Amino acid sequence: MTPLFIDRPDSPLGRLLVVADDQSLRGVDFADNEARLMRLLEVGDGAALIPKDDPLGASSALAAYFAGDLTALDALPVHYGGTPFQNRVWKALRTIAFGQTLSYAALAERIGAPGACRAVGRANGLNPLSLVLPCHRVIGGSGALTGYAGGLARKAWLLRHEGLAIEGFRLAPAPRLSDVENCRPPIPGAGRPTPAPFRRHP
Repeated sequence: MTPLFIDRPDSPLGRLLVVADDQSLRGVDFADNEARLMRLLEVGDGAALIPKDDPLGASSALAAYFAGDLTALDALPVHYGGTPFQNRVWKALRTIAFGQTLSYAALAERIGAPGACRAVGRANGLNPLSLVLPCHRVIGGSGALTGYAGGLARKAWLLRHEGLAIEGFRLAPAPRLSDVENCRPPIPGAGRPTPAPFRRHP
């Protein structure tokens, strides 16, 4: 069996889990979802994951992302696993750039499966590589921030961090043209939360 390594870096949204083999990332999630991640990775009870600092540079890339380098996760090597359909959904997630969102319907169309919204939603919910495969950028057709294993508060924080206007747990509506004409150009980074310092747990 391929040995798996694990790191537990801190983040502004709580401690993370980073699981990798020698060549690719297998899982990234919040530590309070550890049982879920182990199920998705099919890691049995009592299986030994080897502690390793910053496997494949993933923990450093996560630190950079939370510090404001919003493309820091884009080049990390990943192992998709899953079914062929899940692979299509997960690979499509990586095509959603920061500052953008897609509805479940639009994501279904992007993978050539229009009408498969529910299946896309299920695959999205089984994504083992949170943040790296940015399922937080998929929202309901009405703009509601539905369905995120890390919790809607985290999803809203991440989208604000990436520069989107979020009201409660909903994408803010686009401003009216008259509002745009009467306001000054936005200051780059305005409204983006200042991330808490990134600290490694000993």
